[in-house]
Amino acid sequence: EEASGPLAVIIIPCLLTLSTVLVVVLIFCSLHKSKQRRQSNLVNFTNQQSVSLTASSVSTPKVQAALSPWEIPEECVLEGLEFWQTGRLGPICKGLLKRSDGASCAVVVKSLRESNQPEGKELEWVLFHATVCKHENVVQLLYCQTKCLPVCLVLEAYSPGNLLHFLWSLRNRGSNSEDPFLNFSERSVYLVAKQVAAGLDYLMSEHRLVHGDVAARNILIGPGLSARVSGLGVAFEGRRMDPAAFRQRAAEVPLKWQAPERLAMQLSIDRGDWSFGILLYELITLSPPYPELDPLSVLPKLQGSYRMKRPVSCGGPYDLMKYCWMWCFKDRPPFSAVIKLLDSSLHLAATKDICVFEVIDIPEYNRKAG
Repeated sequence: EEASGPLAVIIIPCLLTLSTVLVVVLIFCSLHKSKQRRQSNLVNFTNQQSVSLTASSVSTPKVQAALSPWEIPEECVLEGLEFWQTGRLGPICKGLLKRSDGASCAVVVKSLRESNQPEGKELEWVLFHATVCKHENVVQLLYCQTKCLPVCLVLEAYSPGNLLHFLWSLRNRGSNSEDPFLNFSERSVYLVAKQVAAGLDYLMSEHRLVHGDVAARNILIGPGLSARVSGLGVAFEGRRMDPAAFRQRAAEVPLKWQAPERLAMQLSIDRGDWSFGILLYELITLSPPYPELDPLSVLPKLQGSYRMKRPVSCGGPYDLMKYCWMWCFKDRPPFSAVIKLLDSSLHLAATKDICVFEVIDIPEYNRKAG
């Protein structure tokens, strides 16, 4: 008993020291794991150098080296550039990319305004495309120009191009059209929708990107009804982690394409599953969603369990639409499941042309679309 006193004096400080060491080790492990998570968000480029998409890093030699493989080769020349439309960052032109061997291909050139220097957010935009555009169902980046002005992206041209304009042309084709490209049926809807879902699934699974603006206006249509996802502006702002810029860009998405949780401002962005259902409606009707509703009345109607009715002569696609329009976003299908559903139902799809004999009135269409 007399020895227990000195023994306690030795044991108690040892236990306190050990517990302190354990706490320090746990804190260190937590900080290390947090650092690993941050590093996992870095973007990997083709040369295996990792750089984050932040304003402080885009002008470093490391980034310039990462972009070097994408620079327009000296033996290639851009010819016949014609102004097409004005983009958010500058003019968009169409033209030809000509190689030294005489081969050429049609391209779309997105240029930055001459006042913009090749640094900051504009250069991040180039980096983003170089990283993300590596799937057959996502808009394809061919080259870029960052070492001299104007800074630009050279993208593969797709014809006829914008899916929304293509749907408009279907409404204007008339009942006696002999153009095989204008033969558009329920089966065609399945084929296009499956490719769009594949592109969106790639963005989510490979890059953890939510598109944020899924709609016919942001899909490109090409030969054989091949489809590619474009309009990556909202996804870009989400990747940059600039909350103010992201909210501003996301707020530009028309209300009729937004999920109810986004309309109610419970989430700043949705996964795209709800708006994919809206895209299906666009494809099967050649029309805008909720044509009978004012944009501001959509959320109250949805809260009252309203859903768009089954379009005339629409079979399986409507069942998938309803699946995408489940009220709770956790109940909606991921794009991997959407692809399987479309694939398994393709053989049941009708092959009769979808016909809307009312000629498109673009101002009226835009009014209804909001």
